[in-house]
Amino acid sequence: MSVAAELEADLILREDRDGIARLTLNRPKAYNALSLGLMAALQNELEEIAASRTVKAVIIEGSGKGFCAGHDLREMRSRTDETFHQTVFAACSKLMLTVTDLPQPVIAKVHGIATAAGCQLVATADLAIATESTLFGTPGVNIGLFCSTPMVAVSRAIPRKKVMEMLLTGEMIDAQTAVSHGLINRAVSESELEDAVQEMVGKIASKSPLVLTTGKKAFYRQLEMTLTDAYAYTSQVMVDNMQARDAAEGIDAFIEKRTPEWTGE
Repeated sequence: MSVAAELEADLILREDRDGIARLTLNRPKAYNALSLGLMAALQNELEEIAASRTVKAVIIEGSGKGFCAGHDLREMRSRTDETFHQTVFAACSKLMLTVTDLPQPVIAKVHGIATAAGCQLVATADLAIATESTLFGTPGVNIGLFCSTPMVAVSRAIPRKKVMEMLLTGEMIDAQTAVSHGLINRAVSESELEDAVQEMVGKIASKSPLVLTTGKKAFYRQLEMTLTDAYAYTSQVMVDNMQARDAAEGIDAFIEKRTPEWTGE
C-alpha cells in the first residue's frame, strides 16, 4: 500500500471516553509496523490531543496479534535512496518526541510483540503494562540494521548493560524480565490487561490535568540537567504550581477531608 493510500485508510482507530483517548495502531496483518502512513496518522492524532482541554490521558495499543513490530521493512526496502530513509527516521524521531512532549500522560497497552521501533514506542511511553506472554526486543543486529534510534529510548528506560545485551545479541526478553529491567511497569495475564490499564489510567485521570502536565514536563526536563540545575528548575516549578487554583483547591480539600474539584487552572 502506498503512503497516499495509507493516509486515507483507518491506520489509527481513536476512541475518546471519560477524558481518555485510546489510539489503536491498525495494521494487524503487518503487526502494526510503523509505515510512513501509520506514523503520519499517529502524529496527527497526538497533535490534536496535545491541543485538547478534555483529554486527560492517552492509551496506545495495537490491533491483531501484536503491539508493534517496528519499522515496515518492506517499505524500507522498496526505496533505496538516502532521502527516503532520512524521511522515515526523521518521522519516527518526531513521533517519539511528540509522545514525550505530549501534555497528557501516555500509557502503552502491550501484547504479543514489541520489537525495534515498537520497543522504542513502549520505552517512550510514560507508563506501560503488558501481557505476561509479550516479547520485547531490539533485534536489528540480526538483519544487519543496528537498532540505533530505538536504543535512544530504551537506553533511557533500562540499565546500560541490560540494553547493550539486547542490542548486541538481538535476543528477545519476556515480560517479567522487562518488568525487572524497568522497561514496563507491570506484566499481567491476557484476561487482566484491559482492567489493569483501566485501573491505572483511571487513577491518573482523576488528578488535576494542570498538575499532570506540569509534572510530566518537569520530569523529562530535569532528567537532562545537573543535580544543581535540576533542583533550581524544579523549585521554580513548585513555586509556579503553588500559585495555581488547583493547588489551592487540592490542599484545602486535603485539610477539609473532602474530594477536590479540579478546574485545570
